[in-house]
Amino acid sequence: MEIKKLDLIDCHNRIKPFIHNTPVLTSSYINEITGAEVYFKCENFQKMGAFKMRGAANAILKLSDEQKCNGVVTHSSGNHAQAISLAAKKIGIKAYIVMPSNAPEIKKEAVKGYGGELIECESNLEAREAAAKDLVHSKSATFIHPSNNLDVIIGQGTASKELIEQYGSFDHILVPIGGGGLIAGSALVAKYFGDNCSIIGTEPFEVDDAYRSLISGKIETNITTNTIADGLRTQLGDKNFPIILDEVKKIIRITENEIIDSMKLIWQRLKIICEPSCSLPLAGIIKNKDEFKGKKIGVVITGGNIDLDNIPFLRQFFITP
Repeated sequence: MEIKKLDLIDCHNRIKPFIHNTPVLTSSYINEITGAEVYFKCENFQKMGAFKMRGAANAILKLSDEQKCNGVVTHSSGNHAQAISLAAKKIGIKAYIVMPSNAPEIKKEAVKGYGGELIECESNLEAREAAAKDLVHSKSATFIHPSNNLDVIIGQGTASKELIEQYGSFDHILVPIGGGGLIAGSALVAKYFGDNCSIIGTEPFEVDDAYRSLISGKIETNITTNTIADGLRTQLGDKNFPIILDEVKKIIRITENEIIDSMKLIWQRLKIICEPSCSLPLAGIIKNKDEFKGKKIGVVITGGNIDLDNIPFLRQFFITP
């Protein structure tokens, strides 16, 4: 299926009753240290606290009446799980949510609070997929992938669409990349609504499958998922990767210390709560100041659902001697 400009417009109109048009923040200090003009699209203020609500709402609204009657199932480390739970609740259908046992407790509790039926599994992709497949079979529910679903991809792109509509085109829009849904949707928005705007991905060194995939031209996998950016521990899929391959020219890899330093800077200067995954784009700008100097840059702050008992840059103060 070729995604066209009208698909993005129709999607945005469809989901508007179910989402917030989130605020955009700037910081003169961040502009000064980066040498760029940076606009932060704050999806941490989105319903359920992350951009994932956009794709979840669109995917569920596109289901047939029969599919809605049988409910939906997904697997997710957190934000997509919450988004499917809340979107399903608002539309009045059942949601079965598979989450790894090591997902943040705050996200598990949110899933249950939104009415999702939580099923825990081992902390690997194979276990997630197997549990979700069992639910599809036993409940006749429709599976909605967190990122490798065209309706989800289109929905995620509406965050960048709002940013461009409000502030005009950008030289670059930077987003974190995990499963690939956000960056694929954002790339389509840049293609149809931007004016020579490029989408740049940012990814942890510890899970750099997208970086390697862009180079090799095929979907690569990760050996480990040892990153504090828990929302980025997934990998690309066959529906979003062709879009990424065609429309994304660059992915910047970020170290764990750079993730923490950038996250701390966002908390200090923008005065907002964000997850570790959100901090990668700013880290990428700081790391490549010469490339971004004098440019107008959009950044998607993807979510704010953080475990307040496990904040990375505060850990040093709570270590028992």
